[in-house]
Amino acid sequence: MSLPARLLIVTDRHGCPEPLPDRVAACLAAGARWVWLRDRDLPAPERAALAEHLAAQLARVGGALTIGRDVELAAQVGAAGVQLGDAAAVAPARARLGRGALLGVSAHSLAEVRAAREAGADYVTLSPIFLTASKPGYGPALGLAALGEAAALMPVVALGGIDIEKASACFMFGAGACAVMGLVMRAPAAATIVLPFASDSHCIDW
Repeated sequence: MSLPARLLIVTDRHGCPEPLPDRVAACLAAGARWVWLRDRDLPAPERAALAEHLAAQLARVGGALTIGRDVELAAQVGAAGVQLGDAAAVAPARARLGRGALLGVSAHSLAEVRAAREAGADYVTLSPIFLTASKPGYGPALGLAALGEAAALMPVVALGGIDIEKASACFMFGAGACAVMGLVMRAPAAATIVLPFASDSHCIDW
């Protein structure tokens, strides 16, 4: 299964200077087509309402919404897939969502990448590739060499400390996509970040 796009936008309403749906709309207008709804601290009814809103936004542009960790919510809103916390969650998620669902696993080592592959995940997010302020507790940075080893095993979304220049390096080392959170969520205007990804020949092919 191919990845929906080469840029994955990860949500974080706490760092965003505008309502999250407005920030996502700006990202989509600038060319983004894949969004991961994180924001796990929201009460369930509010997160469900937000997921439905984002699913509708993505559907209008032919994009893909990934729901963080909540398989039932992904099924409820018809999301493209779910981002899972570990390889053990892949089999039950596949049973619930079906073969067409896009299942990702959050990995922080090559051992976790191998486990995700064996479990039947479609891709992993591997982090942190570079040092990142968003998740300081996940260091040390894995680096590009580890990314290259992981990419030889299965599709990898590089995560952690990614900017436009570093994204180019990640793609050179085999990343199937790059994920960004703080870079886009905290920016005064999301389009100023997303558009360079879209226009850089080494990065995004929409």
